[in-house]
Amino acid sequence: MKIIVRAQDFGKKDEITLAKEISSVGFDGLQLAINKAIEGETAAYGEVSQKRIDEISKAFHDENLCIPLIGSYFNPVHSNKELVERNVLKFKEHLEFAHFFKADYIGSETGSFNDDKWTYNPLNRTEEAYQEVKRIFGDLAIHAKNVGSKISIEGADGHCMYCPAQLNRLVRDIDNGNVFVTIDVFNYLNMDNYDVNYQHRIVDDCIGLLKDKIRNIHLKDFIKTEEKLQLVGIGEGLMDVEYIITSFYNAVPDANLIFEGVPKDKMVSSYNYVKNILDKLKD
Repeated sequence: MKIIVRAQDFGKKDEITLAKEISSVGFDGLQLAINKAIEGETAAYGEVSQKRIDEISKAFHDENLCIPLIGSYFNPVHSNKELVERNVLKFKEHLEFAHFFKADYIGSETGSFNDDKWTYNPLNRTEEAYQEVKRIFGDLAIHAKNVGSKISIEGADGHCMYCPAQLNRLVRDIDNGNVFVTIDVFNYLNMDNYDVNYQHRIVDDCIGLLKDKIRNIHLKDFIKTEEKLQLVGIGEGLMDVEYIITSFYNAVPDANLIFEGVPKDKMVSSYNYVKNILDKLKD
């Protein structure tokens, strides 16, 4: 299992500086959203040149960092259908240039009828929502196969694929050998269900349903405030991180553990916490 980090959590910078900072902590690689992590890049369709792709890729690989997952997150059920189409084209373009980064997967979540808020809407849990997400990601799966790349789909409590079972339904319906999933246990939690027993249930459901499709696992930790579940350094909150890592290590030992939303000043302590758990599992 490799320990990966979402690059943008170090701040938006030039690729050389970013690569050195990520490497200095000890990470094996990064999840890259070009427009969110690299200064001066929008990554809009047609706006990333081959020269910049080569420069960005080289900067990270020169630091011996892999890039297993490239983020091209978009809302497939946004009410602005022209925006959806532009983002579909962007996702397809990412699939086409993934091999220049030696990236295995291009990833996205499944969106919300609340448009840019990406929060719960009753429409998210309708058959209409499912069929629209299926239509769009089914098309992306075909394109991924045609260009020799893979997609990684991520569910969340407030999104259209709101539980592991619904995500599994989507994957099985569109699978052509190029469809995989990113699991984020925190994504399925809310102010009413965040207890450890429910965390364990989510982990167990994901493994039971999707074991053969899990390639990337987002790691987060949190505390509960009056308003929300607030992200904190890994090992400092209410998430049963050891159960998550141990369960996925035993089920899918080649999956990537990806820090997401970890505060920058907690990167080193979080890395050491996770590495210690992995080292014990390997002994």
